[in-house]
Amino acid sequence: MQKKFPINPPHPERVCWGCERYCPSNSMACGNGSDRAQHPYELFGEGWETWGMDNRDLLKNPQ
Repeated sequence: MQKKFPINPPHPERVCWGCERYCPSNSMACGNGSDRAQHPYELFGEGWETWGMDNRDLLKNPQ
């Protein structure tokens, strides 16, 4: 079962978001590179989770 991905975590800089382990940024166990993967909120800001969702309605009900 997959973990629920947090939309807006309180301290995203403390975690590596590169895999489902969500390791602390100072002890990455997966070996996913030397730097931590940033959370989308850090990269794109508030509302990142809704990007590209407008087209889903068009795909379900094409006119």
